[in-house]
Amino acid sequence: MDILELAKAALALFAIVDPVGVIPIFLLATQGHTLAQSRAAARIAALTVLGVLTLFTFVGEPLLSFFGIRLAAFSVAGGLLLLLLALSMVQAHVSPQRQTQDEAMEAEEREAVGVVPLGIPLLAGPGAITHVIVAAGTAKGELLHQAALLIPVALVALSVWLSFRAAPAIAQRLGKTGIHVVTRLMGLIIAAISIEMIASGLGKLFPGLLA
Repeated sequence: MDILELAKAALALFAIVDPVGVIPIFLLATQGHTLAQSRAAARIAALTVLGVLTLFTFVGEPLLSFFGIRLAAFSVAGGLLLLLLALSMVQAHVSPQRQTQDEAMEAEEREAVGVVPLGIPLLAGPGAITHVIVAAGTAKGELLHQAALLIPVALVALSVWLSFRAAPAIAQRLGKTGIHVVTRLMGLIIAAISIEMIASGLGKLFPGLLA
């Protein structure tokens, strides 16, 4: 896996996780916390992202094989899921796939907000998990290729930590409008990624379809 592929994987995963777009939710969830508590929540959220995505990088494809699901079929399903996420992001909304209204209300009462709902499902949600499983699946069992994917995963986890540590400053500098602009741009990128995943999956499921 060359540097260009790793860079593309990191950018795609960053767009899907979208730590900047989650900053308003992080600030709301940690409202009333001390600086130390907010920083602890940021660290826990980043470690949760790192742990969950690392886990699915290695066990995702064997899990699909256990249930008899072809990677191509999962790619189509995951592409559709990412497309729904992208459409919500383009409208600057929090997708129901990432957080429901009940989960948002529960977040205000929960102490360990770094794990749930920030780490899961807002950051390391279905979209990000789908992406790492499909990316790892292209390795065709090559452990070195899968291990290389840990670099983008680690970089994205680092970006989560840095974004949340600087959340007040970023929110003040960008404002709601600026954050919405970033979210919409990430949504456009995710929409393109989702179409590629769907087209690739359909091409493998129906070889004569796109000929």
